[in-house]
Amino acid sequence: MREFSADYLRRTRDGMWDSRESLSNLDLDSRQRVLDIGCGTGELARVLAEETPGEVVGTDADPRLLSVAEEFVPCVAGDAHRLPFPDDCFDLVVCQALLINLPDPVRAVREFARVSSDLVAAIEPDNSSVSVESTVPAERTLSRRAREAYVAGTNTDITLGGEGTREVFRAAGLDGITTQPHHHAKTVEPPYSSRDVEAAKRKATADALTDKRDTLVGPLSPDEYEDLRTEWREMGHAVVSQMQENDYRRAEVVPFYVTAGRI
Repeated sequence: MREFSADYLRRTRDGMWDSRESLSNLDLDSRQRVLDIGCGTGELARVLAEETPGEVVGTDADPRLLSVAEEFVPCVAGDAHRLPFPDDCFDLVVCQALLINLPDPVRAVREFARVSSDLVAAIEPDNSSVSVESTVPAERTLSRRAREAYVAGTNTDITLGGEGTREVFRAAGLDGITTQPHHHAKTVEPPYSSRDVEAAKRKATADALTDKRDTLVGPLSPDEYEDLRTEWREMGHAVVSQMQENDYRRAEVVPFYVTAGRI
């Protein structure tokens, strides 16, 4: 399973739950005991704790992330395939962007169902359908090229979204499956935050592509990868130049789906 830093999780999930309408199929106002699996730094766990009258517990395999999540909810170290809880001890078990990182999501959902007495839910993106708009025209096309190669080179299904998750739930034996769409929009516009400025610098050095080289090379030949890096750096310099004039704007929409199934 891929590992993520606390900063990456904060950055990618910032503002994700400004609207919580898509969580309506989880019946949060009636939950007494909720488990957030793969809770990371606790962004979803904090929302669950605010919305439910009962107790919310977080679990993750990474102790560095748990040390952050513990600020919001009680946490227990644990593996998604071998949860350290007895049968039926939660009435809602939920994860966010976890199944896309697991080689056998059906096995994991069966384990989720073991510790739930009622509902299992997964909030998963379709990374093949991310949209990017930018005042730097090349950013849209380059982002699509990099995303297509990354999807093809990743050894788990990072495009699960709604229908893929429904198939996983059906294979795991869950019933009454429902799905609610949730689109996570991220915008960059003046005044720019320090995080925005740092992201622009990383574009100008193509550091993000360097970090993903092992995944990108395969779907891309080494020469295609280097060509992409060269164009990416040029695009990044244009982003930095526009930011210096307060002209740069970017909008990204990541489609997530809240899928729930009953035991």
